[in-house]
Amino acid sequence: MQELSSEAGPIGIFDSGYGGLTILHGIRQLLPQYDFLYLGDNARAPYGPRSFDVVYEFTRQAVVRLFEMGCHLVILGCNTASAKALRTIQQNDLPKLDSSRRVLGIIRPTAEVIGQLTTSRHVGVLATEGTIKSESYTLEIQKLYPDIVVSGVACPFWVPLVEYNEADSPGADYFVKKRIDQLMLLDPNIDAIILGCTHYPLLMPKIVKYVNPGIRIVPQGEYVAESLKDYFLRHPEMEQKCTKNGMVHYLTTENPDKFKESAQIFLHEDVEVKNIILA
Repeated sequence: MQELSSEAGPIGIFDSGYGGLTILHGIRQLLPQYDFLYLGDNARAPYGPRSFDVVYEFTRQAVVRLFEMGCHLVILGCNTASAKALRTIQQNDLPKLDSSRRVLGIIRPTAEVIGQLTTSRHVGVLATEGTIKSESYTLEIQKLYPDIVVSGVACPFWVPLVEYNEADSPGADYFVKKRIDQLMLLDPNIDAIILGCTHYPLLMPKIVKYVNPGIRIVPQGEYVAESLKDYFLRHPEMEQKCTKNGMVHYLTTENPDKFKESAQIFLHEDVEVKNIILA
């Protein structure tokens, strides 16, 4: 690993694919003045079915690279990486790499806010298989709110629907309705549903269509953004290490042209992107 610069740098945002772009979008809406460096490990996506060890190793490689490129703060804009790698990186790697740098996830901010969004104290989670199997949302929510009952359902076809630009297609209705019905069958008292995958906000019109009125849908982007704003207020020393020119740069381990095409689906804007190799 190369020597790390102490100069201020962009906020790093890492995801296994494209979903983290919804996290980036949410943060930019609230904090547009900051610089961001987005890294998508698209060549090795999806992370969901991979083991804890493999997700940890891939995520660690990305974090190290973002540190080397000047980031003092890295946000894992990926639920699978947050579930399977965050704690190990925070506890084992940061003390060795640079104890002044920080890596944050996106599960905790959502867990923190959910207590204010449910009246029945019954919460649902729709996510990838890896996130559901990890039980990360259940663990984080019940640490903060032991009275909340959490039920989760994996939605294996939802990510491809988004990435193949089929989110608005009639065929998407079947897969969205099926998983929502499955969740509500598990617990009919659910009054708030967390979208525990960063792709899922792009399916929001379909989700709203099949969720009963009165049930709160909780996408992550805005809550992660609010949490980051609060983090900077509590940690001004880290805020000062983040540059503010309103710039965003994009990196992908896949074909840049493919990334540009897919990023258009998530951001509705053209982006410039460079290829990068992680190892």
